[in-house]
Amino acid sequence: MPRATFRERVRYWFDNTMSKGTVSLIGWLAVVSVGLIAVVTGLALWLAPEEPDGVSGAGQVLWIALMHALTPSKVASDKGSLAYMSVMFAGSLGGIFVVSMLVGLLSNGLKQRVDRLRRGRSRIVESGHTVVLGWSDQVFTIIAELVKAHAGRPGSVIAVLAERDKLAMEDDIRERVGDLGRTRLVCRTGRPAEPRDLALMNLATARSVVVLSPDGEDPDAHVIKTLLALAKRAGAHPPVVAALASARNSAAARLAGGRDVHLVDSDDTASRLIVQSSRQSGMSVVCMDLLNFDGGEIYLRADAALEGRTYGEALHAYESAAVIGLRGPDGVVLNPSMDTVIKDADQVILIANDEAAIRPVAGEPAIAEAAIAATELSGLEAESTLLLNWNGRAEQIVRYLDGYVAPGSVLEVAADHPKAGTGLEGLGNLTVNVKECDTTDRYALEALGVGLYQHVIVLSDDRYSPHHADTRTLMTLLQLRDMQSDTGEHYSIVSEMHDEGNRALAEVTEADDIVISDTVIGLLLAQLAQNRHLADVFGYLFDSRGSEIYPRPAASYVRPGTEVSFSTVVEAARRRGETAIGYRNATGRNTPPHYGIVLNPAKSDKMVLTQRDSVIVLAER
Repeated sequence: MPRATFRERVRYWFDNTMSKGTVSLIGWLAVVSVGLIAVVTGLALWLAPEEPDGVSGAGQVLWIALMHALTPSKVASDKGSLAYMSVMFAGSLGGIFVVSMLVGLLSNGLKQRVDRLRRGRSRIVESGHTVVLGWSDQVFTIIAELVKAHAGRPGSVIAVLAERDKLAMEDDIRERVGDLGRTRLVCRTGRPAEPRDLALMNLATARSVVVLSPDGEDPDAHVIKTLLALAKRAGAHPPVVAALASARNSAAARLAGGRDVHLVDSDDTASRLIVQSSRQSGMSVVCMDLLNFDGGEIYLRADAALEGRTYGEALHAYESAAVIGLRGPDGVVLNPSMDTVIKDADQVILIANDEAAIRPVAGEPAIAEAAIAATELSGLEAESTLLLNWNGRAEQIVRYLDGYVAPGSVLEVAADHPKAGTGLEGLGNLTVNVKECDTTDRYALEALGVGLYQHVIVLSDDRYSPHHADTRTLMTLLQLRDMQSDTGEHYSIVSEMHDEGNRALAEVTEADDIVISDTVIGLLLAQLAQNRHLADVFGYLFDSRGSEIYPRPAASYVRPGTEVSFSTVVEAARRRGETAIGYRNATGRNTPPHYGIVLNPAKSDKMVLTQRDSVIVLAER
């Protein structure tokens, strides 16, 4: 192989120096400028040694040449011989090129610096901030809820790191979330799985970290890689909450993240909520009220005044807070046995609007004995359910439904999805039939005999984009609503959707429940980012084992049409081994934002419940 020539070596060296950026280019420009000034000075001293008048010495001529190079307009004021004028004119021409290149280089370098700042590549200097890693539609729900949670805390900061433009992220968040109040938003552009990009977030001083499951194929792989990057970094490790799309990846995610990570299974949580909502109208609204920071929130509180008292007695202990369970050394139990004695190591789990509202009740509870009903609740009976559409979580939904219904129950699956009804072997209580059906077609829906079913579940078809799938779901709900109006039949309808913005449109259909899965997961992540100790509480709520939330007929607790205090309702539920946490007014079931749900009313609040109203309780099935 021939050896490189001297010219090739020089050119290679020059190319390397030029590739070092703006500073190197300015350095070369300075060298050219010095050369130009030196040449102009030498020619002036040689060709016109006596000019201009009053100038003597090489130093003064050097200064004049420098001024011509940096300020080419100086040539207009020159006087002297032709030789002197020609030399200075040449120097000014050279200066024009030098100054033009300098301005261009400085402008380009400044633009690059501004672009770097615009992309958000500087390390944030904050402490006690909440970090959100990744981007999905859940980010808007999380930030909106954290803003509410931080409303009374000045100087709170939410920092977001995602593979998106910094300004685009800020614009999207402000457009979707609105006023951020006293909370500051800091966005950075980078890959959450890259340790170098994670260093921008100053994680050592962060309060908590939320890892989102991104949109697209195999989102859990990105979450697991991010958890690995978080686990391998040096320094303090703040608590981490991560969302997974599938339970199949939870073992790998737990191994990657270590003991500091709490995992939220998005599909599992959404599936449980859809099934529970199909069984109990209003369940999704109750859960969302508990998960958001607008009204009642869940608190853990150690209260020495309750030590030695039973759980049933503690239900009447607070005026504006509802006791719902206990957290002891062995874990969380919601609605334990009424004779459970509260020990000094136990914390009371309760619902309250804020910590200031957790105050003891004054005097004895006002209980109207004559108003308490003695109606017994009927047991489980075989029932029939219609499932419209199919998606990746449908199999999980059917299996959870199988655990709720009585033996001999029937599930009819109607969908044109190629995988509809697959993977359902080994069910214990349900008999499943599958029919091909275009669920947006009115005639196809009428052929199903929808009125024969007690419950209808409308899923989002995962073959379409979220926006298109929601549009098709709305079409199906409108058809069902019109069919109900024509026939006068009644059956509960629960629907799954992606976009919270479509809830207002879906209200026209008067569906019993609309589950916005992304919103629910976002609310849950925001709650756990604020308080990881609530993970066991929410895990218990969404589990089919133990006590769950049930909206049950108010007539089973108090006499319809009788004015009673909420203390009376709590006592009526207590005698059934249940915990009352609120009620639902049937006249407001289609009125946002609470749809008739009233959680945690004051014990002294008076109310008149009718046959159509419900009492919301924590109870065994």
